[in-house]
Amino acid sequence: MGLRIEVTGESGPEYAYELSFDEIAAAEDEDSVVDWLGLSVIVPAESVARLQGATLDLPSNGGPGMVLRNPNRPNPLAGIDIELTGEVPERISTLLEKVINPSLAQHGGFAELRAWEEPRAFIKMGGGCQGCAVSSITLRNGIERTLKDQIPEILEVVDVTDHAAGTNPYYEPAAK
Repeated sequence: MGLRIEVTGESGPEYAYELSFDEIAAAEDEDSVVDWLGLSVIVPAESVARLQGATLDLPSNGGPGMVLRNPNRPNPLAGIDIELTGEVPERISTLLEKVINPSLAQHGGFAELRAWEEPRAFIKMGGGCQGCAVSSITLRNGIERTLKDQIPEILEVVDVTDHAAGTNPYYEPAAK
């Protein structure tokens, strides 16, 4: 048996994965089969490029399970017809409006540019993002990553949100 790791789609700014145990003999010729600490890991051929450079590790806090650290990210502009032109603030606003805010709107939130002071973009989050427990993760792994990847002049994104003033932060209860 081996651990099969497959990229099954996208979840915001990250890939979504499926992990399962599978017979090593079931691996296709094009699949990658590697040894990790005595455990065979099977990566289907169509997932190899998206997992290039990824590492499988144990949690740093000593908890149960495994952690997949993948330096690769989906292209946030894939399938979106967008042209980034104009000055930096215009390009930031276009990305927020066309790429970032539609995703945030699914949770009742939004982000807006409050100021541009080269090389920093000052972003305010609102709606379901204001006061949300994972807003800092959304800012760093979603908003900041997208802005910096698409607009090289941005070296830092600063959160200027008053999260304590949030009145309706997004909260999704755990499934029962």
